[in-house]
Amino acid sequence: MLRWLRSTELRSVACTIGLVLVTGGVFSGVALGDQTAPELPGLFEQLLDARDDPEVQALENEIWRHWLVAPDPISELLMSRISRAMAVEELDVALRLCNQLVESAPDFAEGWNRRATLHYLMGDFNSSVADIGETLIREPRHFGAISGLGLIFMRQNKLEAALEVFEQVLIISPGSVSASRNAERILKALSTEI
Repeated sequence: MLRWLRSTELRSVACTIGLVLVTGGVFSGVALGDQTAPELPGLFEQLLDARDDPEVQALENEIWRHWLVAPDPISELLMSRISRAMAVEELDVALRLCNQLVESAPDFAEGWNRRATLHYLMGDFNSSVADIGETLIREPRHFGAISGLGLIFMRQNKLEAALEVFEQVLIISPGSVSASRNAERILKALSTEI
């Protein structure tokens, strides 16, 4: 899977994504931390059947609402401060706070995903990919993290890898408009390369 990748980190993330498909998103023996809300399995089931954009958006937003629940008051405070720092584009401050968050709550998938986003915004794609891998270990269905990986591949002009990643988002959320649009753009770009 994603056989064109060159770096060890990218292969590791590709293997993680491949395991998600093979195992149906279940990693035995891994503490999922914030991913244990009893509503999540039902929401993901509904997401498989949702096709119109408002319904898909509502379900994805509800899933995000669960993902963003911090596991403890310190993590909640750090998440709040990270959001504020990001809002005013103090990315270095936000990154330091994210580092504290993943150290203090290593099972909190959204801490890793938030740091992956910061690395992406700062142009550090290798670190972003590594944190996406950590996010997916904790929440294999994390369509946001998987989409982020697709965006990185697009920026790196690894179009085949990006297409495969967005197709995997569509397995989790078949009605995802952004994943569909990105896949269409990539297919169009690939067809002009031939």
